[in-house]
Amino acid sequence: MRSMLCCCVSSGSNKKYAELDAKLARKMVESRRYYPGHRSLKSIDSVIMKFPKLREGLRKIRTVFESYDSDGNGTIDMEELKKCLVELELMSLSEEEVKGLYGWCDVDGSKGIQFNEFIVLLCLIYLLAKPSSQSSSEESSEMGPKMVESIFDPIVEVFLFLDKDGKGKLNKADVIKRLNNEDYPLEISPKHVTNMRFEEMDWGRKGKVGFREFLFAFMSWVGLDDADDYISS
Repeated sequence: MRSMLCCCVSSGSNKKYAELDAKLARKMVESRRYYPGHRSLKSIDSVIMKFPKLREGLRKIRTVFESYDSDGNGTIDMEELKKCLVELELMSLSEEEVKGLYGWCDVDGSKGIQFNEFIVLLCLIYLLAKPSSQSSSEESSEMGPKMVESIFDPIVEVFLFLDKDGKGKLNKADVIKRLNNEDYPLEISPKHVTNMRFEEMDWGRKGKVGFREFLFAFMSWVGLDDADDYISS
């Protein structure tokens, strides 16, 4: 895990990635107006209740990933990614922007996007590209903006729920308050558990967590296949 975290932290110091991080934080602040579902979340139990549906949706993305991993090497390169984004109607960012996000999500420096990195990359592109929720074409259950929207919107709502002060970044005190809501005493998590959850997200040990880091950790919380191994390897 040490090598992965070092790669992530050093990449974060790069000006380009710092700009992406700031842009995404602004996007999360703006998103509070468009994702009212975060207000319905009251405790850790209300978040956990979303896990089965989220797990099912993320496994659909595995099918998409495998269909575009044309050489079967377990990673997606830039050319494979561009084909995927065109098919999913998400190619509204510039190629330079997509390349920047691609490098930002390749946290282990493997020069290819693995499945868990692909989930994060696809979600960031979806959020930053502002895709239309309307589509004039019929979409299958496996492809299209509607499928991406149905999977990622609930995850955004969980982040917004944890972002108590609405600044686009998670801080430890607020996350602990959210996960230990005194109005729901039977659903309070032990302090060591909430501390551990935040530490799983806070790779740089800065006490602030952006959406990208949150999403990498959140996949393991949901119980996605091999996510725990990915986070801890």
